[in-house]
This record gives sequence, structure tokens and C-alpha cells, in this order.
Amino acid sequence: MQHFKTLSAYLKYLELPKPEHPMFNVLFAKGDQFLPCPKESSPPITNDCYSISLKKTIKGELNYGRTKYDFTNGALIFIAPRQVMQWDSRVVFEQKGFSINFHEDFLIGTELAHQVKRYGFFSYAVNEALHLSPKEERQLEAIVENIEIEYQNNQDAFSKDIIISQLSTLLKYANRFYERQFLNRKNLSNNLVEKFNKHLDAYSKAGKLKEQGIPNIEQLANTMSVSQRYLSDTLKKETGKTTIEHLQSYLIDEAKQILLNPQKSISEVAYELGFEYPQYFSRLFKKKEGESPSRYREKYTLN
Repeated sequence: MQHFKTLSAYLKYLELPKPEHPMFNVLFAKGDQFLPCPKESSPPITNDCYSISLKKTIKGELNYGRTKYDFTNGALIFIAPRQVMQWDSRVVFEQKGFSINFHEDFLIGTELAHQVKRYGFFSYAVNEALHLSPKEERQLEAIVENIEIEYQNNQDAFSKDIIISQLSTLLKYANRFYERQFLNRKNLSNNLVEKFNKHLDAYSKAGKLKEQGIPNIEQLANTMSVSQRYLSDTLKKETGKTTIEHLQSYLIDEAKQILLNPQKSISEVAYELGFEYPQYFSRLFKKKEGESPSRYREKYTLN
């Protein structure tokens, strides 16, 4: 897989204009203008840059990841350094919107260098893009216009600080808009929670807990065609629990049913649920339920 260490090399590969700054680039289409088109298709590639881009389509549905989306109002896409990218020529883009690309070293020594790592949407898969309303588009475009003005000006001692400040504002708005999207797409989020539970049920009923152990979160997310971070954020919004907590709650609920069978030892129950060490199962059960598995069994098997 090809990897690009510099912004210039990455943009050259995309067949886009050379950046004015070695570590920062912004392209913004205003009015009747159009963005320059990147190369038509690409095999999987990676680079050391962050990307934020607003794209619209005029023809067909866009297959992003494994999900189809209507991009009539535009979609904001966030890509983190070393995230694998790949695209093909099936979709015709209306090259309007904006594209911001900056090397991760551009943030060194700034507060944003720490903040950007807390924005989960940089870890989302592209099929979980932020879908903007027209009003939201205008708000973000106003910020990007300020960034572009500073980018096109002669660079001075204040340029980087101003650009970083505007970038920080843009990301804060994006965070707010993602919160809105989670609320507006509550039905889709509920479906994701239901889908998560169904995958766990299917995994358990197939005997895979005992045979293969407790599934890791990345494995579950891949099966559901979503990113690990997006799955975690969605479950947190809908259930108040992290993905790990949700998985643990599922295992404890399963354990309660199995514990009612007095023929099985506590160790057998633990192994059946995929725990490698029975002691860990007992500690987790007591932490969640306030009593040991054996005490729970005694209480609920008494006649």
C-alpha cells in the first residue's frame, strides 16, 4: 500500500494544485466556481495528513463504505492520518464545497494538537459522514472562507495562529452538528443498538462464545459494517453505556440464565461465556451485581 509522508506528495498524487504552505492547504469553491477534480480512482492509500471536505453529488447514490447515502445537502467527511482511503469513478461529483488538508505536524505546539484527538468523528468510517442542513453548510463555509483568506494572504507571524483558531471553531461546530445528527437519526441509532444485540445473540447461539471466546469490539464493528468509534458513540448515546459496558451487561444477563442450572459449576459457566479465567468472570459479576455468582445462584434456586 502506498503511503505519503508529506502533504505535497499526497496532493501531487491526487493531481491537485501544489499547496501554498508545505503543511496546510485549503480549496474552496465559491459562487460559480468549481473545485479541481482529484484523480478519478485510487487503490488503497494512506498519508500523514488530516482531511476535512464537504462534497456534493449530482448523479447517482454514493456508495460510501458499504452504505448508500443521498448527498443532496452535502456531507462533511473527516479523515485522520494513516486512515486507509480508496475510491472509484462510479459517482459523478459536483465539485463544489471545500477541502482542507493539513499535515499532523502542522498542529505541533498548539492546543488543537490535543483537542483533535478527542474528536471521535476523525475515527469514523466514511459511511458515517456528517450530513449537513443548508444552514449548517453556510455556517461552516463562512469559517472556511476566513481560513482561505488567511491562507491566500502573505504569510506572517500571525497566520498560523489565526488558521488554527478557525480550524478549532470549525471542529467545534462539527461536533455540535454530529450531536444533532445522532438525535435526528434516532431510529437509525436504535436499529444499530438492536443490530448489535442480534449479532451477540447469533454469536452466542452458534456456540462461538465457548469456542472462540468473547468477541472484541473491532470484530463486532466490522461485522456490522461500521467503525469501532462510531459504534461506541452510538451505543453511548442510546444506552448510556460504552460498547465494552454493553457487551459486559449482555454477558452478565446470559450468566444469570445459565447460573440457574445447578448442574454447572461456576467455572463451567465462565468458560461457556467465553471467559478464559473463571476468576475474572466472578469479579466482573460481583462488580456488576453486587454479589458473587455462587451467592446469586443460591438466592434464585431456593424453593
